[in-house]
Amino acid sequence: MRRLLILFLLAGGLMSAPAAWAVEPGEILDDPVLEARARSLSAEIRCLVCQNQSIDDSDAELARELRLLIRERMVAGDSDDEIKAYLVSRYGEFVLFRPPVNLATAVLWFGPVVLLILGALAAVFYLKAQRIPEDGIAGALSEEERRRFDALLEETEEAQTSAQDEGRGEDPRS
Repeated sequence: MRRLLILFLLAGGLMSAPAAWAVEPGEILDDPVLEARARSLSAEIRCLVCQNQSIDDSDAELARELRLLIRERMVAGDSDDEIKAYLVSRYGEFVLFRPPVNLATAVLWFGPVVLLILGALAAVFYLKAQRIPEDGIAGALSEEERRRFDALLEETEEAQTSAQDEGRGEDPRS
């Protein structure tokens, strides 16, 4: 039991460790306000090596260089928007986790909603096409099939009526 507890603690520590080790102590700025701003901005920038992590969480060398670049530009007096514009000019809009809404990214922003609406409309039209006519299954039959159906229905009703008249109450098909 004790070994299992130790194993869980080690596994939990190893799973949380990469994010904690991403920003190295040598990168941290002396000014806590600038450091908080740098951490906030680097959380919005995609690591180009890892692609599903921010540079704040990544321990890739390129992410480290980008974190240092952000801190250097902040110390130089650049605003967050100026830093983002600089990174976009070098790496493209892919570097941003939340790219701006413009013509080039319209599909990214509105595509899922459009696909959802089209899928719902397709489902509605499909289900309407599959609906049974108001006069039941008989409405979907051809004229000859309808005559045969009516004849079979009439025979069944006559057989049930005659069985009830005889007092047996049995189904004539048995």
